[in-house]
Amino acid sequence: MEIYKCEYIWLDGYEPEANIRSKTKIVVSDEVPSVDNLSLWSYDGSSTKQAEGSSSDCVLKPVKVWKDPARINGYLVMCEVLNPDGTPHKSNKRATYQDVKDFWFGFEQEYVIMHNGMPLGFPEDGYPEPQGKYYCGIGSENVVARDFVEEHLNLCLNCGLSITGVNAEVMLGQWEFQLLGKGAKSASDDLWLARFLLFRVAEKYDVKIELHPKPVKGDWNGSGMHTNFSNEIMRTTGGEEYFKMILDSLEASHADHIAEYGSMNNERLTGLHETQSIDRFSYGVSDRGASIRIPISTVEDGWVGYLEDRRPASNACPYRVTAKILNTVPEEVMV
Repeated sequence: MEIYKCEYIWLDGYEPEANIRSKTKIVVSDEVPSVDNLSLWSYDGSSTKQAEGSSSDCVLKPVKVWKDPARINGYLVMCEVLNPDGTPHKSNKRATYQDVKDFWFGFEQEYVIMHNGMPLGFPEDGYPEPQGKYYCGIGSENVVARDFVEEHLNLCLNCGLSITGVNAEVMLGQWEFQLLGKGAKSASDDLWLARFLLFRVAEKYDVKIELHPKPVKGDWNGSGMHTNFSNEIMRTTGGEEYFKMILDSLEASHADHIAEYGSMNNERLTGLHETQSIDRFSYGVSDRGASIRIPISTVEDGWVGYLEDRRPASNACPYRVTAKILNTVPEEVMV
């Protein structure tokens, strides 16, 4: 028999964005922890805005498990939240849609490392030099917290997440990681876990992770969660006609998507700083000022590939974002 430290992770009931919660369950077993053998576990939902004190139990249902590289015999367990009767809790966005396994999602998660209320690297009074040299910058005058970012990167890779890259972003103290996942729910699970690891590393360094889409007002880039997506048709047969159908469908549902793409996004989607205005929809080849960017590689490969939705804010819930994309993209080419 082995003793395992299983960190059950879930999303609380706060609005407009949920917070990550977690607690450790000690499991004594002769089996390695997995979704198939880990038990349900209850918690006090009245402390997470998910229940009343007079009937406070909520239930955690494991849905995905990773090895925890930061602990001996540790495992990280993503959970859905259930009511005591086993039905999905109203805050459980993961349970609100049917998954489509042939969809791939590539998230570009931007975030800002904060200290004492300002981005790390900003002077105590005033601002650093205007943005321009910080994106993918090198040197202590252009980047901060590289050790922090490297530690987070290594944790993600050691968990088995498909992190495809990291880079310093346009504003000093702002970074991004890219994450590829297959299947909408599995990809979203992975992004929530990557965020969990980010917050946990921040505890060690005594800094705060800011996911607000416009953490510094003025002539500074905001933070997004650009979402690249494709289904099997897009990746294999594609065709300009099919991609145009997708783009038309996205335009027709623009307001519905914006409603699910994170709060305070109006402060970021202004038409400036590589964004389109929040009340407009546009697309263009290689256009980072559009709502949807059509990668040049997609066009050059005969309209086979993927699209990038540049509208989601950095604080958006990936379950809500992927659900809207799944429900909007046509599943077949109409003749």
